[in-house]
Amino acid sequence: MKAFIFDLDGTLLNTLEDIGRACNAVLAAHGHPAHPLAAYRRMVGNGFSRLVRSALPPTALRDLAPEALDALVDEARLWYGQHMRERTRPYEGMPDALTALARRGLTLAVLSNKPDELTRELVSHYFPHVPFADVRGGRPGTPLKPDPAAPGAMLAQLHLEAGQCFYVGDSDVDMLTARNAGMVSVGVAWGFRGLEEVRAAGARHLVNTPAQLPELI
Repeated sequence: MKAFIFDLDGTLLNTLEDIGRACNAVLAAHGHPAHPLAAYRRMVGNGFSRLVRSALPPTALRDLAPEALDALVDEARLWYGQHMRERTRPYEGMPDALTALARRGLTLAVLSNKPDELTRELVSHYFPHVPFADVRGGRPGTPLKPDPAAPGAMLAQLHLEAGQCFYVGDSDVDMLTARNAGMVSVGVAWGFRGLEEVRAAGARHLVNTPAQLPELI
């Protein structure tokens, strides 16, 4: 094995509170009820547009014109971008685990469904000393995970064979991403969804703490 590619939200960073606060702020501004922050555990992972759709009341979603819905998504993304480092933190032990993997000569990368510019900003801010070879979020014109297009492009750029790469994540979307791209899936216990979901989604490996990641090799 030559590489570890990581999901971001719920895997490297606990971003749940900042994401939930952003969505709740926009919901409240438009007269919609807010959600408990814990409820966002089930809404994240499929991109910002899907997140806002999930957060809206079904009747409001049905009645919104497409352009109005797009405006709400843009508003939530803007609010989040301005506040996304207020409560977000790396998971305990993650910086040390990444350092240990880098010292062993493993290629490290990040692949997220979060908008690309926000993904890059968060990784740069919270992991400034980790030598990630590539960091990618959702980009216009490229399907989001679990479609294999984005991981395939990353693997090509890094000159890696899919079977030589672990893909580490906390959700069924991440496990499907690994399977669709031919990578080896690793499900984590500390994220938003829990071990039961990643186990049911076919995770090849399960880890309870970041310190166990170097043990996989």
